[in-house]
Amino acid sequence: MSNIVLSASVRQNLLSLQSTADLLATTQERLSTGKKVNTALDNPTNFFTAQGLDNRASDISNLLDGINNGVQVLQAANTGITSLQKLIDSAKSIANQALQTTVGYSTKSNVSTTIPGATPADLRGTTSYASATANSNVLYTGAAGGVTPVTGTAALGASLGSNAGSAVGFAATAADGTTVLSGTATLLGTTASTTFGAPPADGDTITVNGKTITFRTGIPPTTQPTGWGLDASGHIATDGNGNSIVYEGTAVAPRATVNDVLSAIDLASGVKTATISAGAAAIAVSGSTGPIGTLQVASSISGGGQVTLKSSTGADLSVTGKADFLNKLGLTTATGAGNANVTANRSTTAGSLGTLVQDGSTLNIDGHTITFKNAQTPQSAASVTSGGVNGNIVTDGNGNSTVYIQSATLTDLLNSIDLATGVKTASIFNGAASLTTTAGQIPSSVNSSGQLALSTGINADLSITGTGNALHAFGLSGNTGTATAFTAARTSGVGGVSGKTLTFTSFNGGTPVNVTFGDGTNGTVKTLDQLNAQLQANHLTATIDANGLLTVTTVNEYASSTLGSTTAGGTVGGTITGILAFTTAQPPVQDPVAQTARSNLVNQFNNILAQIDTTSQDSSFNGVNLLNGDTLKLVFNETGSSTLGINGVVFNAAGLGLSNLVNGVDFIDNGATNKVLTSLNAASSTLRSEGSALGSNLSIVQVRQDFSKNLINVLQTGSSNLTLADTNEEAANSQALSTRQSIAVSALSLANQSQQSVLQLLR
Repeated sequence: MSNIVLSASVRQNLLSLQSTADLLATTQERLSTGKKVNTALDNPTNFFTAQGLDNRASDISNLLDGINNGVQVLQAANTGITSLQKLIDSAKSIANQALQTTVGYSTKSNVSTTIPGATPADLRGTTSYASATANSNVLYTGAAGGVTPVTGTAALGASLGSNAGSAVGFAATAADGTTVLSGTATLLGTTASTTFGAPPADGDTITVNGKTITFRTGIPPTTQPTGWGLDASGHIATDGNGNSIVYEGTAVAPRATVNDVLSAIDLASGVKTATISAGAAAIAVSGSTGPIGTLQVASSISGGGQVTLKSSTGADLSVTGKADFLNKLGLTTATGAGNANVTANRSTTAGSLGTLVQDGSTLNIDGHTITFKNAQTPQSAASVTSGGVNGNIVTDGNGNSTVYIQSATLTDLLNSIDLATGVKTASIFNGAASLTTTAGQIPSSVNSSGQLALSTGINADLSITGTGNALHAFGLSGNTGTATAFTAARTSGVGGVSGKTLTFTSFNGGTPVNVTFGDGTNGTVKTLDQLNAQLQANHLTATIDANGLLTVTTVNEYASSTLGSTTAGGTVGGTITGILAFTTAQPPVQDPVAQTARSNLVNQFNNILAQIDTTSQDSSFNGVNLLNGDTLKLVFNETGSSTLGINGVVFNAAGLGLSNLVNGVDFIDNGATNKVLTSLNAASSTLRSEGSALGSNLSIVQVRQDFSKNLINVLQTGSSNLTLADTNEEAANSQALSTRQSIAVSALSLANQSQQSVLQLLR
């Protein structure tokens, strides 16, 4: 071949064709493989860098399979925990069912003793107590200076002869403006000299001490309402309780007079009383037949036309009515159609209390009520419709009394208090009450200092509350005068349990009891509720029956225990044992039906524990069981430097702290059942804690799983960026090289033609 000589142009065209063929072959290879670097010769740096990235991506991809398996192992364990939690809940349900069944013993262990007369409200009993005396504040009379101590004769109401209650009016004139008003002047009429100048309209009212006086024009009806009566004049109808109707008549035939108005006011204030019989009312001044000093003074009008209203001795006077009407009576300077008020307060004297008790006030003593009434005491037993009269009180014989203020004294008050406390008793016969002091009791009295010396009696500690001003009036409202109750304790008698101590040693781990009986203050125990409050912390409870039998019993939680035993504790003792004899505690008596029911529940519980064991063993994936003690190790990178180790747990029944129950030992009482519930709650907490840990690990593994997937993509993308060819560019190159090759072939052909021309000449 070396002997062949080519022209320079042919050789040049031939080289060009060879170069183009090489470039075209390279371009075609890139298009066919999609890579611009196919061998180390193409680009050693990119080739080996891309190969390293691909290798790492491949290694991580291999690790990703292990991560995926780890996720499934964790999910299998989590599924197992969920199932175990449901089984634990089922076990709890069985334990709670045991708590709700009848306690497994027909009789629980107990000790008992009898406290004579004891009740749930007072465990100290009644026969072991003596009456005590409690003093009120010092009471003074209404004498000048207010320093004279009271005696038993001090009146509860105002004394007669005082000016208390008088309301000084002004001279009221008749309609003609010149004639002085008299008591006989009619409210209606046509004669100016004998007619009141401003008569009330039909339906107008006056209110006196809460009672109502109503004015009506016209004559009274022939028949009065039930319980009402018409007075002899035919001008006033009254209900006997202070409410009245005044009939004015007509202008042509006038009826009611000024005196009738004053009489109606006296009926309402208690100065007068009305006796109703067959529709007729007999009106008289209150107390007219009573003892000296009890006669009331009626309201009146003087010859000079001056009206004077009087209060009763039992209540202050308060009159409310139209100002114009009261003004015409000279009782107020106010005028107009609106209401005006006229008052007259009682005055205290040397013969009365310094503070007069108000009408309607009450004292409430040991569940009994003393009511203070503005009236005279019924003067005969025949007039008492209910209960019996004694002095100035009426009692129902059961400790409730009414004290009539207009004539009552402190002695009457003390009798009423003693009836309420049981210091005195009342024997009622034909409306009369005979009082007797209970044997061994000292009646209440007024001491030389002016204090009420109140006997508590033996039935109950003294407790006095009140309404109105009763507590204050009788010095029972404390040093400040604002106390709402007065109390005093009885005296504990010889042999009583007051001040004695009852003890129980710790029973089944409870708090030892140290109970001192007393009035319920300063930590002492008086009531059954207070005793149970202290016994509760020692797992004991107490009851008492109508005969005073106090029984201390174990609670349901420890129904299987024997009170006072060596195992359980709860030995009774204290200073009370020298006073009262407690019975010897006997073991509890089993209830066969209840125990059978509880035994069945034990079997059901043990079946659930067997399911817990099998469930924990079945919670595996690909041979790894995190609930059966296996360990899961996950590798996250190709060098093995990034790993996660998850240690398994043993969550069979024993691993959860649970064990099979034993019939006759477990579920036999609420205490044993509560112990099982405690272990179940602990197991439930353990499962929740492990579930939380698994969830946290699963979250970590899933994050790394996603990270590995994304990292593989990053590595493969980086490798591709180094080696992949641009197909658009290579396609353009291929087209250009094809064109170039065609041109080179044409050029080579032209070069060969010049040599053919020389050959043609040689021919």
